[in-house]
Amino acid sequence: MKDAEKRTWRKAMGPYETTVLWKSLWQTINTLVPYAALWYLMYLSLEVSYVLTVGLAFVTAGFVIRSFIILHDCGHGSFFKSQKANNFLGSIIGVLTFTPYHYWTYEHSIHHATSGDLDRRSVGDIKTWTVDEYLGAPCWQRIRYRFYRNPIILFVVGPFLLFLIGYRLPLGKAVGRQRRSVIRTNFAIVGLAVLISSVIGVKAYVLIQLPVLMISSSIGVWMFYIQHQFEGVYWERHRKWDYLTAALEGSSFYKLPGVLRWFTGNIGYHHIHHLGPRVPNYFLKKCYDENPLFRNIKPITLCSSLKAVCLHLWDEERRELVGWSHLKFLRSAQVS
Repeated sequence: MKDAEKRTWRKAMGPYETTVLWKSLWQTINTLVPYAALWYLMYLSLEVSYVLTVGLAFVTAGFVIRSFIILHDCGHGSFFKSQKANNFLGSIIGVLTFTPYHYWTYEHSIHHATSGDLDRRSVGDIKTWTVDEYLGAPCWQRIRYRFYRNPIILFVVGPFLLFLIGYRLPLGKAVGRQRRSVIRTNFAIVGLAVLISSVIGVKAYVLIQLPVLMISSSIGVWMFYIQHQFEGVYWERHRKWDYLTAALEGSSFYKLPGVLRWFTGNIGYHHIHHLGPRVPNYFLKKCYDENPLFRNIKPITLCSSLKAVCLHLWDEERRELVGWSHLKFLRSAQVS
């Protein structure tokens, strides 16, 4: 991407990199109040049918995702002008979403600084190997990687264990404020669970919280996955890596229906978010609509996004993500 073009893209972000207090407050209210109401409805539904409870869990999980987007904006300093206010609200929502706010924010900042950089993978990313790395790895490591990339593990079991257990135990990697964030969040989650359980009972708490956590964590990880793992995505070695190119071509535009866009806080406009992380979620669509240059990015739809499930490795020679079937092609080519 040429320097002049980069400046044009960056200049377009300026008017939207601002917060509007009433919008942030209203979004907080229209997210957390329905979340609490739905949680109570799920409790009442236990007396009717657990099928109804699980059905309500899907709607409740939508508000958990929307809450997480607010936490995400707080971490970027884009939800309130005051960083103290961002940190306060982000930490509160972190308890509700089982996420240590400062620890997650630290890892996410690394993700933004290294996204699409093949030489700086691992922190805040979904593990992705190159074809050469896979072929050169011992058999047991290849098996482990295939297990990790299995859709059931990657989008169901893994996310649930990450938010339930993984974020409770990252102390070996966390230091200072990040470590304190983990400890405080753990105590707050336990305290809130004990408080609610003392009112409705431990069994009721578990029957409500676990399906909500499982559904929301699965959706959240899928959203993160499709934002950086899709056909045509940009990945490059560090010596050639460019931040703006990585933002625009290494982050997807996930075109979702209006309702899903609302629940996911417009995070589908991910190419804009990576270009301007200081733009609050409620201005992302406005930025897209008012700037034709952002519409040059080919959108990914719900249907087309399903193809990304079959992408597991980065082929440096072909400069694209490929599936396991590509390995058979390589083997046959070597034999011939």
